[in-house]
Amino acid sequence: MQLSIIILSYNTKALTIRCIESVIKQYKRQLENNEFEVIVVDNASTDGSAEAIDNFQFPSASWRTNFQLIKNKKNYGFSKGNNIGTKYTNGRYLFFLNSDTEVLDEGIAHMVGYLDNHKNVGILGAKLQNSDGTAQPSSGTFYTLLPTILMLFGGERFGLLRESPSEVKQVDWVSGGAMMVRNALFKKFGGFDEHFFMYVEDMEFCFRVKRQGLTTYFYPAVSIIHKALASSNRTFAIVHIYRGLLYFYKKHANSIQYTLVKLLLTLKAYVAIAVGTFTHNAYLTSTYRKTLSLSL
Repeated sequence: MQLSIIILSYNTKALTIRCIESVIKQYKRQLENNEFEVIVVDNASTDGSAEAIDNFQFPSASWRTNFQLIKNKKNYGFSKGNNIGTKYTNGRYLFFLNSDTEVLDEGIAHMVGYLDNHKNVGILGAKLQNSDGTAQPSSGTFYTLLPTILMLFGGERFGLLRESPSEVKQVDWVSGGAMMVRNALFKKFGGFDEHFFMYVEDMEFCFRVKRQGLTTYFYPAVSIIHKALASSNRTFAIVHIYRGLLYFYKKHANSIQYTLVKLLLTLKAYVAIAVGTFTHNAYLTSTYRKTLSLSL
């Protein structure tokens, strides 16, 4: 078994089915030859996702042997949900694929070949794109102190921290929405840190891997459409990014850096609340008030 594709599902029934269909369409041969398997982990969806996936009609009954549905009893979030999925895998490599994606070509198979030929590469990220074909910036710079300051005050909008390279390139971290990693390596490092419910966990995992002398690369010769925020919303994302940054600094930085980042997060929140109050933007005020209640 070369590859285990892990799809985490939470209240994205139609999107998850479309994602599964796209994987089957592009990797029919690999599935038939027992080279690829698909593990779908449902995080206690309430929209009938698990039932729809359970009743999915495969082109061949024999494909069921290379497909598993794991039904979690609660929503464990991205990190723990994916970690649970890895316990059922047999592939030499793991490929984490968001449920709100569609695979358009055979690029994932080429990623397997790339890792076979580059033993020093621990993690390989795939290119993600919007529905209109434009690239999503799905690799980035570690959120050490200066990048974090730039991020909090708009640096990502100017392409200073994230990118989608046009060639195979070493990067700090890649999106967990389309990430390939050696199965043995993932388990050796304990998988994603489950203190992260969602967001920042992919960056933190790549950070730990780099500390052990292995590299992360971005692989652009893949076409995967990603419908960003389809399984969450912007307020949820901001709150959990704030929480994730605080935990990252508590885990990997000293107390002075942690305190500084917490002060910067608080300053950004108060500025956003002030702007929201002045412009009568209820979204800004309610979202950033939620971030002020975070503590670690």
